[in-house]
Amino acid sequence: MFESLSDRLGKIFDGLRGRGALSEADVGEALREVRRALLEADVSLEVVRAFVEQVRERAIGAEVTRSVTPGQQVVKIVHDELVRVLGEAAVAIDLNAAPPVTIMMVGLQGSGKTTTTAKIAKRLSEKQGKKVLMASLDTRRPAAMDQLRILGEQISVATLPIVAGETPVEIARRAAREGRLGGFDVLILDTAGRTHIDEELMAETAEIKQLADPHEVLLVVDALTGQDAVNLARSFDTRVDITGIVMTRVDGDGRGGAALSMRAATGKPIKLIGVGERMDALEDFHPSRIADRILGMGDIVSLVEKAAQTVSAQDAQQMAKKFKKGQFDLEDLRNQLQQMKKMGGMGGLMALMPGVGQLKKAMAGANVDEKVFDRQIAIIGSMTKKERANPDLLNASRRKRIAAGAGVEVSEINKLMKQHRQMADMMKKVSKGGMGSLAGMFGGKMGGMLPPGGMPDVSKMDPAQLEQMARAAGIDPAALGQAMPKDMTEKLPTDVGKLLNSAPGLPGLGGAPRFPGLPGLGGFNPKKK
Repeated sequence: MFESLSDRLGKIFDGLRGRGALSEADVGEALREVRRALLEADVSLEVVRAFVEQVRERAIGAEVTRSVTPGQQVVKIVHDELVRVLGEAAVAIDLNAAPPVTIMMVGLQGSGKTTTTAKIAKRLSEKQGKKVLMASLDTRRPAAMDQLRILGEQISVATLPIVAGETPVEIARRAAREGRLGGFDVLILDTAGRTHIDEELMAETAEIKQLADPHEVLLVVDALTGQDAVNLARSFDTRVDITGIVMTRVDGDGRGGAALSMRAATGKPIKLIGVGERMDALEDFHPSRIADRILGMGDIVSLVEKAAQTVSAQDAQQMAKKFKKGQFDLEDLRNQLQQMKKMGGMGGLMALMPGVGQLKKAMAGANVDEKVFDRQIAIIGSMTKKERANPDLLNASRRKRIAAGAGVEVSEINKLMKQHRQMADMMKKVSKGGMGSLAGMFGGKMGGMLPPGGMPDVSKMDPAQLEQMARAAGIDPAALGQAMPKDMTEKLPTDVGKLLNSAPGLPGLGGAPRFPGLPGLGGFNPKKK
Protein backbone atom coordinates (compact mmCIF):
# COMPACT_ATOMS: atom_id res chain seq x y z
CA MET A 1 0.00 0.00 0.00
CA PHE A 2 2.80 2.44 0.85
CA GLU A 3 4.79 1.67 -2.31
CA SER A 4 4.37 5.04 -4.05
CA LEU A 5 5.12 6.97 -0.83
CA SER A 6 8.12 4.72 -0.15
CA ASP A 7 9.51 5.33 -3.67
CA ARG A 8 9.15 9.11 -3.34
CA LEU A 9 10.82 9.26 0.08
CA GLY A 10 13.54 6.86 -1.07
CA LYS A 11 14.55 9.21 -3.93
CA ILE A 12 14.60 12.21 -1.56
CA PHE A 13 16.81 10.47 1.01
CA ASP A 14 19.17 9.03 -1.61
CA GLY A 15 20.09 12.62 -2.45
CA LEU A 16 20.80 13.41 1.21
CA ARG A 17 22.84 10.30 1.98
CA GLY A 18 25.50 11.13 -0.60
CA ARG A 19 26.44 14.46 0.99
CA GLY A 20 29.16 14.95 3.57
CA ALA A 21 27.46 17.92 5.22
CA LEU A 22 23.94 19.34 5.19
CA SER A 23 23.04 23.01 5.38
CA GLU A 24 19.72 24.38 6.60
CA ALA A 25 18.80 25.07 2.95
CA ASP A 26 19.45 21.39 2.03
CA VAL A 27 17.20 20.19 4.84
CA GLY A 28 14.50 22.73 3.88
CA GLU A 29 14.52 21.59 0.25
CA ALA A 30 14.29 17.91 1.27
CA LEU A 31 11.41 18.63 3.65
CA ARG A 32 9.49 20.44 0.91
CA GLU A 33 9.73 17.26 -1.16
CA VAL A 34 8.69 15.16 1.86
CA ARG A 35 5.68 17.47 2.36
CA ARG A 36 4.68 17.08 -1.31
CA ALA A 37 5.10 13.28 -1.15
CA LEU A 38 2.88 13.02 1.95
CA LEU A 39 0.17 15.23 0.44
CA GLU A 40 0.18 13.14 -2.77
CA ALA A 41 -0.24 10.05 -0.57
CA ASP A 42 -3.52 11.58 0.71
CA VAL A 43 -2.22 12.36 4.20
CA SER A 44 -4.33 15.06 5.87
CA LEU A 45 -2.93 18.59 5.46
CA GLU A 46 -2.93 19.31 9.21
CA VAL A 47 -1.05 16.07 9.90
CA VAL A 48 1.51 16.87 7.18
CA ARG A 49 2.13 20.36 8.61
CA ALA A 50 2.67 19.03 12.14
CA PHE A 51 4.89 16.20 10.88
CA VAL A 52 7.15 18.41 8.74
CA GLU A 53 7.55 20.98 11.53
CA GLN A 54 8.57 18.29 14.03
CA VAL A 55 11.15 16.89 11.59
CA ARG A 56 12.45 20.38 10.72
CA GLU A 57 12.88 21.28 14.40
CA ARG A 58 15.10 18.25 14.99
CA ALA A 59 16.81 18.19 11.58
CA ILE A 60 18.26 21.73 11.68
CA GLY A 61 19.56 21.32 15.23
CA ALA A 62 22.85 20.00 16.56
CA GLU A 63 21.50 16.43 16.25
CA VAL A 64 22.20 16.53 12.48
CA THR A 65 24.89 19.18 12.00
CA ARG A 66 27.29 17.43 14.41
CA SER A 67 26.52 13.97 13.05
CA VAL A 68 29.18 12.05 11.10
CA THR A 69 26.50 10.95 8.61
CA PRO A 70 23.96 13.80 8.50
CA GLY A 71 21.92 12.20 5.67
CA GLN A 72 21.38 9.01 7.66
CA GLN A 73 20.53 11.10 10.73
CA VAL A 74 17.74 12.89 8.83
CA VAL A 75 16.36 9.49 7.72
CA LYS A 76 16.41 8.35 11.36
CA ILE A 77 14.54 11.49 12.46
CA VAL A 78 11.87 10.95 9.77
CA HIS A 79 11.60 7.29 10.85
CA ASP A 80 11.15 8.27 14.51
CA GLU A 81 8.50 10.86 13.62
CA LEU A 82 6.64 8.35 11.41
CA VAL A 83 6.53 5.94 14.36
CA ARG A 84 5.22 8.76 16.58
CA VAL A 85 2.49 9.64 14.06
CA LEU A 86 1.45 6.00 13.60
CA GLY A 87 1.54 5.27 17.36
CA GLU A 88 4.49 4.41 19.57
CA ALA A 89 3.62 0.74 20.14
CA ALA A 90 1.30 -1.99 18.91
CA VAL A 91 -2.06 -2.10 20.72
CA ALA A 92 -3.99 -5.38 20.76
CA ILE A 93 -7.75 -5.89 21.21
CA ASP A 94 -8.47 -5.57 24.93
CA LEU A 95 -10.33 -8.57 26.36
CA ASN A 96 -9.74 -7.75 30.03
CA ALA A 97 -13.37 -7.59 31.11
CA ALA A 98 -16.07 -9.89 32.46
CA PRO A 99 -17.29 -12.34 29.78
CA PRO A 100 -18.87 -12.08 27.38
CA VAL A 101 -16.58 -9.20 26.29
CA THR A 102 -18.58 -7.20 23.75
CA ILE A 103 -16.87 -5.83 20.63
CA MET A 104 -18.90 -3.46 18.45
CA MET A 105 -17.94 -2.99 14.80
CA VAL A 106 -18.82 0.35 13.14
CA GLY A 107 -17.90 1.96 9.82
CA LEU A 108 -19.01 3.08 6.40
CA GLN A 109 -20.90 0.97 3.88
CA GLY A 110 -18.56 -1.27 1.89
CA SER A 111 -15.57 -0.88 4.22
CA GLY A 112 -15.48 -4.62 4.99
CA LYS A 113 -17.07 -4.76 8.47
CA THR A 114 -18.79 -8.15 8.07
CA THR A 115 -15.69 -9.87 6.66
CA THR A 116 -13.49 -8.22 9.32
CA THR A 117 -15.91 -9.39 12.03
CA ALA A 118 -15.43 -12.98 10.86
CA LYS A 119 -11.64 -12.54 10.63
CA ILE A 120 -11.44 -11.26 14.21
CA ALA A 121 -13.70 -14.08 15.42
CA LYS A 122 -11.49 -16.69 13.71
CA ARG A 123 -8.35 -15.07 15.16
CA LEU A 124 -9.72 -14.99 18.73
CA SER A 125 -11.09 -18.53 18.43
CA GLU A 126 -7.98 -20.19 16.96
CA LYS A 127 -5.10 -18.18 18.43
CA GLN A 128 -6.49 -17.32 21.86
CA GLY A 129 -8.91 -20.23 22.38
CA LYS A 130 -11.93 -17.97 22.98
CA LYS A 131 -15.54 -19.08 22.56
CA VAL A 132 -16.95 -16.41 20.21
CA LEU A 133 -20.52 -15.48 19.24
CA MET A 134 -21.16 -13.22 16.23
CA ALA A 135 -24.40 -11.27 15.74
CA SER A 136 -25.44 -9.24 12.69
CA LEU A 137 -27.38 -6.04 13.47
CA ASP A 138 -27.56 -5.02 9.81
CA THR A 139 -31.27 -5.11 8.95
CA ARG A 140 -30.91 -2.76 5.96
CA ARG A 141 -28.47 -4.44 3.59
CA PRO A 142 -29.98 -7.43 1.75
CA ALA A 143 -28.55 -10.79 2.88
CA ALA A 144 -26.15 -9.13 5.37
CA MET A 145 -27.24 -11.52 8.14
CA ASP A 146 -26.94 -14.53 5.83
CA GLN A 147 -23.44 -13.42 4.86
CA LEU A 148 -22.30 -13.45 8.50
CA ARG A 149 -24.02 -16.82 9.09
CA ILE A 150 -22.22 -18.38 6.09
CA LEU A 151 -18.87 -16.93 7.19
CA GLY A 152 -19.50 -18.33 10.68
CA GLU A 153 -20.04 -21.79 9.21
CA GLN A 154 -16.81 -21.51 7.19
CA ILE A 155 -14.69 -20.63 10.24
CA SER A 156 -16.65 -22.81 12.73
CA VAL A 157 -17.76 -19.87 14.91
CA ALA A 158 -21.30 -19.58 16.33
CA THR A 159 -23.67 -16.89 14.99
CA LEU A 160 -26.87 -15.58 16.56
CA PRO A 161 -29.95 -17.24 14.96
CA ILE A 162 -31.79 -14.89 12.59
CA VAL A 163 -35.28 -13.76 13.69
CA ALA A 164 -37.18 -11.82 11.03
CA GLY A 165 -38.70 -8.45 11.93
CA GLU A 166 -36.43 -7.57 14.87
CA THR A 167 -34.87 -4.10 15.15
CA PRO A 168 -31.08 -3.72 15.61
CA VAL A 169 -31.59 -2.73 19.27
CA GLU A 170 -33.71 -5.86 19.92
CA ILE A 171 -31.09 -8.06 18.22
CA ALA A 172 -28.36 -6.51 20.40
CA ARG A 173 -30.41 -7.23 23.55
CA ARG A 174 -31.03 -10.85 22.47
CA ALA A 175 -27.32 -11.30 21.56
CA ALA A 176 -26.22 -10.10 25.00
CA ARG A 177 -28.62 -12.55 26.69
CA GLU A 178 -27.49 -15.45 24.44
CA GLY A 179 -23.85 -14.58 25.12
CA ARG A 180 -24.35 -14.84 28.88
CA LEU A 181 -26.50 -18.01 28.81
CA GLY A 182 -24.28 -19.76 26.25
CA GLY A 183 -21.08 -19.20 28.23
CA PHE A 184 -19.38 -17.24 25.42
CA ASP A 185 -16.12 -15.38 26.09
CA VAL A 186 -16.54 -12.78 23.32
CA LEU A 187 -19.60 -11.27 21.61
CA ILE A 188 -19.02 -9.38 18.34
CA LEU A 189 -21.79 -7.06 17.10
CA ASP A 190 -21.69 -6.28 13.36
CA THR A 191 -23.65 -3.03 12.91
CA ALA A 192 -25.13 -1.71 9.67
CA GLY A 193 -22.90 0.28 7.30
CA ARG A 194 -23.60 3.97 7.19
CA THR A 195 -22.22 7.31 6.07
CA HIS A 196 -21.00 9.59 8.85
CA ILE A 197 -23.40 12.31 7.69
CA ASP A 198 -26.50 10.09 8.06
CA GLU A 199 -27.87 11.36 11.37
CA GLU A 200 -30.60 8.69 11.72
CA LEU A 201 -28.16 5.79 11.44
CA MET A 202 -25.55 7.48 13.65
CA ALA A 203 -28.23 7.92 16.33
CA GLU A 204 -29.11 4.22 16.02
CA THR A 205 -25.43 3.30 16.49
CA ALA A 206 -25.24 5.45 19.62
CA GLU A 207 -28.40 3.75 21.00
CA ILE A 208 -26.92 0.26 20.36
CA LYS A 209 -23.73 1.31 22.13
CA GLN A 210 -25.65 2.56 25.15
CA LEU A 211 -27.59 -0.72 25.41
CA ALA A 212 -24.74 -3.18 24.69
CA ASP A 213 -22.06 -1.26 26.65
CA PRO A 214 -19.22 -2.68 24.47
CA HIS A 215 -15.70 -3.00 25.88
CA GLU A 216 -14.25 -2.27 22.42
CA VAL A 217 -15.71 -0.10 19.64
CA LEU A 218 -13.70 -0.73 16.47
CA LEU A 219 -13.97 1.59 13.47
CA VAL A 220 -13.44 -0.37 10.23
CA VAL A 221 -11.90 1.87 7.56
CA ASP A 222 -11.02 1.21 3.94
CA ALA A 223 -7.34 2.01 3.34
CA LEU A 224 -8.36 3.60 0.02
CA THR A 225 -10.12 6.40 1.93
CA GLY A 226 -8.46 9.68 0.95
CA GLN A 227 -8.43 13.13 2.57
CA ASP A 228 -11.86 12.50 4.14
CA ALA A 229 -10.35 9.91 6.50
CA VAL A 230 -9.88 12.46 9.31
CA ASN A 231 -13.47 13.74 9.13
CA LEU A 232 -14.77 10.16 9.08
CA ALA A 233 -12.76 9.08 12.14
CA ARG A 234 -13.60 12.21 14.14
CA SER A 235 -17.30 11.93 13.35
CA PHE A 236 -17.55 8.34 14.61
CA ASP A 237 -15.29 9.09 17.58
CA THR A 238 -17.53 12.00 18.65
CA ARG A 239 -20.74 9.92 18.52
CA VAL A 240 -19.65 6.47 19.79
CA ASP A 241 -16.18 7.07 21.30
CA ILE A 242 -14.23 4.48 19.28
CA THR A 243 -11.44 2.57 21.08
CA GLY A 244 -9.48 1.50 18.00
CA ILE A 245 -9.27 1.35 14.21
CA VAL A 246 -9.11 -1.63 11.83
CA MET A 247 -7.82 -0.86 8.32
CA THR A 248 -8.94 -3.06 5.44
CA ARG A 249 -7.50 -3.47 1.90
CA VAL A 250 -3.98 -2.64 3.05
CA ASP A 251 -2.79 -5.04 0.33
CA GLY A 252 -4.36 -2.78 -2.32
CA ASP A 253 -2.83 0.06 -4.28
CA GLY A 254 -3.94 2.82 -1.88
CA ARG A 255 -1.54 5.60 -1.06
CA GLY A 256 -1.47 4.98 2.68
CA GLY A 257 -2.60 8.46 3.73
CA ALA A 258 -5.53 7.20 5.81
CA ALA A 259 -3.23 5.23 8.13
CA LEU A 260 -0.99 8.25 8.76
CA SER A 261 -3.93 10.64 9.19
CA MET A 262 -6.37 8.78 11.43
CA ARG A 263 -4.04 7.88 14.28
CA ALA A 264 -2.65 11.41 14.45
CA ALA A 265 -6.04 13.13 14.18
CA THR A 266 -8.02 11.01 16.67
CA GLY A 267 -5.34 9.73 19.04
CA LYS A 268 -6.99 6.28 18.77
CA PRO A 269 -4.68 3.36 17.84
CA ILE A 270 -4.82 1.31 14.65
CA LYS A 271 -5.11 -2.20 16.11
CA LEU A 272 -5.40 -4.50 13.11
CA ILE A 273 -4.86 -4.39 9.34
CA GLY A 274 -6.55 -6.56 6.69
CA VAL A 275 -4.00 -7.74 4.12
CA GLY A 276 -6.16 -9.94 1.89
CA GLU A 277 -9.56 -11.55 1.38
CA ARG A 278 -8.77 -14.86 3.05
CA MET A 279 -10.11 -15.34 6.58
CA ASP A 280 -6.60 -15.51 8.05
CA ALA A 281 -5.41 -12.34 6.25
CA LEU A 282 -5.47 -10.14 9.36
CA GLU A 283 -2.34 -8.80 11.08
CA ASP A 284 -1.46 -6.77 14.16
CA PHE A 285 -0.50 -3.18 13.38
CA HIS A 286 3.10 -2.47 14.46
CA PRO A 287 3.96 1.24 13.94
CA SER A 288 7.74 0.75 13.88
CA ARG A 289 7.50 -2.06 11.31
CA ILE A 290 5.20 -0.01 9.06
CA ALA A 291 7.64 2.93 9.32
CA ASP A 292 10.46 0.55 8.31
CA ARG A 293 8.47 -0.54 5.23
CA ILE A 294 7.66 3.05 4.23
CA LEU A 295 11.36 3.97 4.37
CA GLY A 296 12.43 0.84 2.45
CA MET A 297 14.08 -0.83 5.45
CA GLY A 298 12.01 -3.98 5.10
CA ASP A 299 10.27 -5.83 7.92
CA ILE A 300 12.39 -8.79 8.99
CA VAL A 301 10.38 -9.43 12.18
CA SER A 302 7.10 -9.85 10.25
CA LEU A 303 8.91 -12.05 7.71
CA VAL A 304 10.15 -14.36 10.50
CA GLU A 305 6.67 -14.43 12.08
CA LYS A 306 5.09 -15.37 8.73
CA ALA A 307 7.63 -18.17 8.30
CA ALA A 308 6.93 -19.45 11.83
CA GLN A 309 3.17 -19.53 11.11
CA THR A 310 3.66 -21.26 7.74
CA VAL A 311 6.23 -23.90 8.74
CA SER A 312 5.48 -26.15 11.72
CA ALA A 313 8.29 -27.14 14.08
CA GLN A 314 7.85 -30.81 13.10
CA ASP A 315 8.18 -30.03 9.38
CA ALA A 316 11.25 -27.88 10.05
CA GLN A 317 12.91 -30.72 11.99
CA GLN A 318 12.21 -33.25 9.26
CA MET A 319 13.55 -30.88 6.61
CA ALA A 320 16.68 -30.21 8.69
CA LYS A 321 17.34 -33.95 8.99
CA LYS A 322 17.01 -34.42 5.22
CA PHE A 323 19.27 -31.44 4.53
CA LYS A 324 21.87 -32.84 6.91
CA LYS A 325 21.89 -36.04 4.87
CA GLY A 326 22.05 -34.06 1.64
CA GLN A 327 18.60 -35.25 0.53
CA PHE A 328 16.24 -32.98 -1.41
CA ASP A 329 13.56 -34.60 -3.54
CA LEU A 330 10.68 -33.15 -5.55
CA GLU A 331 8.28 -33.53 -2.60
CA ASP A 332 10.54 -31.16 -0.62
CA LEU A 333 10.58 -28.71 -3.53
CA ARG A 334 6.77 -28.77 -3.70
CA ASN A 335 6.53 -28.10 0.05
CA GLN A 336 8.85 -25.11 -0.32
CA LEU A 337 6.85 -23.70 -3.22
CA GLN A 338 3.59 -24.07 -1.25
CA GLN A 339 5.12 -22.37 1.80
CA MET A 340 6.33 -19.49 -0.36
CA LYS A 341 2.81 -19.08 -1.78
CA LYS A 342 1.32 -19.03 1.75
CA MET A 343 3.76 -16.29 2.72
CA GLY A 344 2.48 -14.03 -0.06
CA GLY A 345 4.48 -15.22 -3.06
CA MET A 346 7.62 -13.56 -4.38
CA GLY A 347 6.11 -10.07 -4.22
CA GLY A 348 4.99 -10.50 -0.60
CA LEU A 349 8.42 -11.72 0.49
CA MET A 350 10.25 -8.97 -1.39
CA ALA A 351 8.09 -6.30 0.31
CA LEU A 352 9.36 -7.44 3.72
CA MET A 353 13.05 -7.76 2.81
CA PRO A 354 15.35 -4.80 3.49
CA GLY A 355 17.10 -3.08 0.60
CA VAL A 356 15.47 -5.02 -2.24
CA GLY A 357 13.31 -2.21 -3.64
CA GLN A 358 15.38 -2.02 -6.84
CA LEU A 359 15.36 -5.82 -7.21
CA LYS A 360 11.57 -5.83 -6.85
CA LYS A 361 11.26 -3.18 -9.56
CA ALA A 362 13.61 -5.15 -11.80
CA MET A 363 11.44 -8.24 -11.29
CA ALA A 364 8.35 -6.23 -12.24
CA GLY A 365 10.17 -4.95 -15.34
CA ALA A 366 11.19 -8.49 -16.28
CA ASN A 367 7.52 -9.60 -16.04
CA VAL A 368 8.24 -12.46 -13.64
CA ASP A 369 5.05 -14.55 -13.58
CA GLU A 370 3.95 -15.42 -10.01
CA LYS A 371 1.76 -18.20 -11.49
CA VAL A 372 4.92 -20.15 -12.26
CA PHE A 373 4.64 -21.55 -8.70
CA ASP A 374 1.15 -22.90 -9.43
CA ARG A 375 2.35 -24.54 -12.65
CA GLN A 376 5.34 -26.13 -10.95
CA ILE A 377 3.20 -27.43 -8.08
CA ALA A 378 0.82 -28.90 -10.70
CA ILE A 379 3.76 -30.55 -12.50
CA ILE A 380 5.01 -32.20 -9.30
CA GLY A 381 1.42 -33.19 -8.42
CA SER A 382 1.14 -35.03 -11.78
CA MET A 383 4.00 -37.34 -10.81
CA THR A 384 3.74 -40.61 -8.91
CA LYS A 385 5.17 -40.94 -5.39
CA LYS A 386 8.09 -42.96 -6.75
CA GLU A 387 8.88 -40.28 -9.35
CA ARG A 388 8.79 -37.51 -6.74
CA ALA A 389 11.12 -39.47 -4.45
CA ASN A 390 13.47 -40.48 -7.29
CA PRO A 391 13.59 -37.89 -10.13
CA ASP A 392 16.09 -40.07 -12.05
CA LEU A 393 13.13 -42.24 -13.12
CA LEU A 394 11.80 -39.42 -15.31
CA ASN A 395 12.64 -40.52 -18.85
CA ALA A 396 11.21 -38.93 -22.01
CA SER A 397 7.95 -40.90 -22.05
CA ARG A 398 7.24 -40.17 -18.38
CA ARG A 399 7.90 -36.47 -18.93
CA LYS A 400 5.40 -36.43 -21.82
CA ARG A 401 2.79 -38.06 -19.58
CA ILE A 402 3.42 -35.56 -16.75
CA ALA A 403 3.27 -32.61 -19.17
CA ALA A 404 -0.11 -33.81 -20.47
CA GLY A 405 -1.40 -34.26 -16.91
CA ALA A 406 -0.27 -30.81 -15.78
CA GLY A 407 -1.32 -29.06 -19.00
CA VAL A 408 2.16 -27.69 -19.75
CA GLU A 409 4.92 -28.17 -22.34
CA VAL A 410 7.67 -30.75 -21.82
CA SER A 411 10.19 -27.88 -21.82
CA GLU A 412 8.70 -26.67 -18.51
CA ILE A 413 9.26 -30.14 -17.01
CA ASN A 414 12.90 -30.00 -18.15
CA LYS A 415 13.35 -26.52 -16.67
CA LEU A 416 11.92 -27.62 -13.32
CA MET A 417 14.15 -30.69 -13.22
CA LYS A 418 17.22 -28.56 -13.91
CA GLN A 419 16.33 -26.20 -11.04
CA HIS A 420 15.71 -29.13 -8.70
CA ARG A 421 19.05 -30.68 -9.63
CA GLN A 422 20.86 -27.39 -8.85
CA MET A 423 19.16 -27.15 -5.44
CA ALA A 424 19.83 -30.82 -4.65
CA ASP A 425 23.53 -30.36 -5.54
CA MET A 426 23.67 -27.35 -3.22
CA MET A 427 22.18 -29.41 -0.35
CA LYS A 428 24.75 -32.17 -0.90
CA LYS A 429 27.63 -29.68 -0.83
CA VAL A 430 26.36 -28.13 2.39
CA SER A 431 25.93 -31.54 4.06
CA LYS A 432 29.49 -32.58 3.12
CA GLY A 433 31.50 -29.38 3.46
CA GLY A 434 29.56 -27.32 6.03
CA MET A 435 29.80 -23.53 6.00
CA GLY A 436 32.91 -23.50 3.83
CA SER A 437 31.09 -25.06 0.88
CA LEU A 438 28.09 -22.78 1.31
CA ALA A 439 30.30 -19.68 1.34
CA GLY A 440 32.08 -20.90 -1.78
CA MET A 441 28.74 -21.19 -3.58
CA PHE A 442 27.95 -17.53 -2.86
CA GLY A 443 30.96 -16.55 -4.95
CA GLY A 444 32.72 -14.77 -2.08
CA LYS A 445 36.16 -15.36 -0.59
CA MET A 446 34.77 -16.87 2.60
CA GLY A 447 34.99 -20.39 1.23
CA GLY A 448 38.79 -20.40 1.17
CA MET A 449 39.20 -18.97 4.65
CA LEU A 450 37.04 -21.52 6.47
CA PRO A 451 38.43 -24.88 7.59
CA PRO A 452 36.77 -28.12 6.44
CA GLY A 453 35.10 -28.48 9.85
CA GLY A 454 33.03 -25.31 9.35
CA MET A 455 33.03 -21.89 11.02
CA PRO A 456 35.87 -21.48 13.59
CA ASP A 457 35.26 -20.07 17.10
CA VAL A 458 36.60 -16.52 16.72
CA SER A 459 36.61 -15.93 20.49
CA LYS A 460 39.32 -18.62 20.92
CA MET A 461 41.64 -17.35 18.13
CA ASP A 462 44.71 -15.25 18.84
CA PRO A 463 45.34 -11.90 17.02
CA ALA A 464 47.79 -13.49 14.55
CA GLN A 465 45.18 -16.04 13.43
CA LEU A 466 42.54 -13.31 13.10
CA GLU A 467 44.93 -11.24 10.99
CA GLN A 468 45.68 -14.23 8.75
CA MET A 469 41.96 -14.93 8.39
CA ALA A 470 41.31 -11.30 7.42
CA ARG A 471 44.09 -11.27 4.81
CA ALA A 472 42.70 -14.50 3.30
CA ALA A 473 39.37 -12.70 2.87
CA GLY A 474 41.05 -9.71 1.22
CA ILE A 475 40.42 -7.37 4.15
CA ASP A 476 42.89 -4.90 5.61
CA PRO A 477 43.49 -6.13 9.21
CA ALA A 478 43.81 -2.51 10.36
CA ALA A 479 40.20 -1.92 9.33
CA LEU A 480 38.99 -4.63 11.69
CA GLY A 481 39.96 -2.63 14.74
CA GLN A 482 37.89 0.31 13.53
CA ALA A 483 34.88 -1.84 12.69
CA MET A 484 34.80 -3.76 15.99
CA PRO A 485 33.40 -2.00 19.09
CA LYS A 486 35.77 -1.84 22.05
CA ASP A 487 33.15 -3.19 24.36
CA MET A 488 31.93 -6.47 22.89
CA THR A 489 29.31 -6.75 25.64
CA GLU A 490 27.54 -3.68 24.27
CA LYS A 491 23.90 -4.43 23.54
CA LEU A 492 22.69 -4.69 19.98
CA PRO A 493 19.92 -2.25 19.00
CA THR A 494 16.48 -3.65 19.76
CA ASP A 495 14.97 -1.94 16.73
CA VAL A 496 15.37 -4.01 13.57
CA GLY A 497 15.64 -0.92 11.35
CA LYS A 498 18.54 0.45 13.43
CA LEU A 499 20.24 -2.94 13.49
CA LEU A 500 20.06 -3.23 9.70
CA ASN A 501 21.34 0.32 9.23
CA SER A 502 24.26 -0.20 11.63
CA ALA A 503 25.40 -3.52 10.17
CA PRO A 504 28.41 -3.31 7.80
CA GLY A 505 28.69 -5.43 4.67
CA LEU A 506 29.79 -9.01 5.25
CA PRO A 507 33.52 -9.53 4.62
CA GLY A 508 34.20 -11.12 1.28
CA LEU A 509 30.61 -10.80 0.11
CA GLY A 510 30.65 -7.19 -1.04
CA GLY A 511 28.27 -4.46 0.04
CA ALA A 512 25.14 -5.40 -1.90
CA PRO A 513 22.95 -8.28 -0.68
CA ARG A 514 23.17 -11.37 -2.84
CA PHE A 515 20.49 -14.02 -3.17
CA PRO A 516 20.83 -17.68 -4.13
CA GLY A 517 18.49 -19.11 -6.72
CA LEU A 518 14.91 -18.90 -5.45
CA PRO A 519 12.63 -21.95 -5.84
CA GLY A 520 10.64 -21.73 -9.02
CA LEU A 521 12.63 -18.84 -10.49
CA GLY A 522 16.21 -20.03 -10.64
CA GLY A 523 18.97 -17.43 -10.25
CA PHE A 524 17.45 -14.02 -11.01
CA ASN A 525 19.57 -11.74 -13.21
CA PRO A 526 17.70 -8.77 -14.70
CA LYS A 527 18.89 -7.98 -18.22
CA LYS A 528 20.63 -4.70 -18.74
CA LYS A 529 18.91 -2.42 -21.20
